[in-house]
Amino acid sequence: MNAPELILAGGQVVTPDGVLDRGWVRVSGGKIAEVGTGPAPEGQVVDLRGQWLVPGFVDIHCHGGGGGSFTSIEVDQARAAIAAHLKHGTTTMMASLVSAPLPDLTKQISALSDLVVDGELAGIHLEGPFLSSARCGAHDPAILRAPETSAVQQVLDAGRGTVRMVTLAPELPNGVEAVRQLVDHGVIAAVGHTDAVLSQVVPAVEAGATVATHLFNAMRPLHHREPGPIGVLLEDERVTVELICDLVHLHPAIVQLAASHAGTGRTVLVTDAISATDAGDGTYELGKLPVTVTDGEARLADGSLAGSTLTMDVAFRNLVESGGQSVPAAVAAASTKPAQLLGLDDRIGAIRPGLAADLVVLNPDLHLTGVLKNGTWAVDPS
Repeated sequence: MNAPELILAGGQVVTPDGVLDRGWVRVSGGKIAEVGTGPAPEGQVVDLRGQWLVPGFVDIHCHGGGGGSFTSIEVDQARAAIAAHLKHGTTTMMASLVSAPLPDLTKQISALSDLVVDGELAGIHLEGPFLSSARCGAHDPAILRAPETSAVQQVLDAGRGTVRMVTLAPELPNGVEAVRQLVDHGVIAAVGHTDAVLSQVVPAVEAGATVATHLFNAMRPLHHREPGPIGVLLEDERVTVELICDLVHLHPAIVQLAASHAGTGRTVLVTDAISATDAGDGTYELGKLPVTVTDGEARLADGSLAGSTLTMDVAFRNLVESGGQSVPAAVAAASTKPAQLLGLDDRIGAIRPGLAADLVVLNPDLHLTGVLKNGTWAVDPS
């Protein structure tokens, strides 16, 4: 069934050219047909006075939600996660997998690849197993391994072109060569879960690594005599930095420091969410490791953080209210920049004629009130 024609009018519309006061957007055929300001065209008008209209959120690092995990080979679990995050404004998502033995990992990749081909997912992100045991976080250190050429090729082949990003520790044997291998296959190489010193990170960036996986978390800390990965990744203009803006993984002052330094061209919000997101406190699994969620914080038995229960609408609001960034800067971090990173900015990530009508309505306090996906309400603001 075709999406109805709608006119969303009267709100503050965040466009690539600035914020339109009393702006309007005409949606037709699931796409953005026109954008303007002032009196709205005639038609089925949705009154958004006093509210914000922003592009749908794009999450490049998410492990699950709604009780469903992307590590499961059950497609219904993946769809449960997609649906849970859609209610919070994420209209485009990449599925993140955690470290696993290669036979298990290739099965998980194969199970998700059809969802990518069908357009339900934007791609697959492998967070492991090519990670440092010294910075393993919520990854089983017994499973971690070096990114040998054959192992990297095995996971890429399993994805049949659907693996879009791989996180690795560049100091591991063959690490820099693996970055080149990924880039040669059109895959985003990300640096994360690393204990590398500066001299080990620089070659990886020179080889084509362009993303910092959840900057600050699970990596050697910044030190005034050894800047380590943070010093390289935050400073290099070629690198986009992921921030988990739940104010648990990062102190608000660090969020402000990183986002202000990297700017709108290099800052990306991610959830790093696990299956517990939108499913309540309790006991869950991340990979094969048990995770306890208490008051929304996900931790292993030793107290280590194990992903988050963050949603992108909350991350967006936190970036503005606690991270000191403007609403347009938050739009860049939650929508525009991740869409560009995935090469999808000709389809999503901005309010511009011709793009998909993936839109989020926020009230003056930046709480979500509506979500439009391909021109159809997933959350109706009425």
